[in-house]
Amino acid sequence: MGLTARIRTQDGWAVSHAVVTVADMTGAQVLRAEADAEGAVRDATPLQPGAYTVIVTAVGYAPAASSVIVTASGRAEAGTVTLARQGGTELPPPGPWTVDPVHSSVAAVAQHLGISSVHGRFTEFSGAIEIAPDDVTKSRVEAVIRAASIDTGNGMRDGHLKSPDFLDVERFPEITFRSTGLTANGSDRWTVHGELGMHGVVRPVDLDLAYLGTGPDPWGGTRAAFRATTELRREDFAMNYNQVLQAGIAAIGTTLRVELDIQAVQGESLPAV
Repeated sequence: MGLTARIRTQDGWAVSHAVVTVADMTGAQVLRAEADAEGAVRDATPLQPGAYTVIVTAVGYAPAASSVIVTASGRAEAGTVTLARQGGTELPPPGPWTVDPVHSSVAAVAQHLGISSVHGRFTEFSGAIEIAPDDVTKSRVEAVIRAASIDTGNGMRDGHLKSPDFLDVERFPEITFRSTGLTANGSDRWTVHGELGMHGVVRPVDLDLAYLGTGPDPWGGTRAAFRATTELRREDFAMNYNQVLQAGIAAIGTTLRVELDIQAVQGESLPAV
C-alpha cells in the first residue's frame, strides 16, 4: 500500500532532497513524502482508489507533475520521475569529489618585456570539492599547490621564481585556496569566492568558474570537468620585485592570469588505476 517513486536528474542521478506531494482531484493534499538518499520514495500510507496528481519538487530543479491511478489495493506507483535542472544544465551529483592532478592543470601567464607572455604551470597539487545536496551555492572547494613545482620551461627562471624575490618556497612551501561562498552567474557559470594563501599572505580571491559537464571514465568512475580563471596582482602577495628596462617597461608584468582546467572524480579519493 502507499506511494512508491524514484526521483532522478536528466543524467540519471538520484535527487535525495526531493519532496513528493499527492493531491486528489479537488486539489487537496493527501500525502507528502521525502526521497531517501537513493532518490527513492516509499510511503506506506494507504490511499483511496481514484485519480491523483503527483507533484515532485526539489531545490534547484523545475517542479514535475504527473497523474496516477490508485487501485483497490491502495497503492500508487509513480515510477521514475525525472527533474530538469532550473536553467537547463545538470550539475554534478552531490557529495565529495577529488581533483585528479594527472588530468588537470594549474597554469599562470605573466607579461614579459611588455610584448609577450611567459607561461608557467604547477605540476604538484591536490584538491577536494564538496557539492552541497540542497543548495549548490553552499558547495565547498579546497586546494593545495606545492610552490616549488613551478615550471616555466626554463631552469634559471624557475629558480628565480622559487627564490625570496617571488614565491620563497623554502619559507612558504604551499599555496592554498579555501572557498568561502558561491554565486551563480547563469546555469553553468559561477563565481567562487575564496581565500588564497601565497607567500605568507592571505587575500580574498574570486574565481570565474565554468562547469563543462559530467560523464563516466574508463575506470568505472564518474568525472566532472571545470574551467576557472582569475587575475592576481603580485604586490597583493608581497612580491614586489621588478626590473625596469631603460625604456621604463617592467621586465615582468605586475599581474598574473591564472587558468585552471580541472577534472574531479566522484568520491573522497582517487581510484587505483
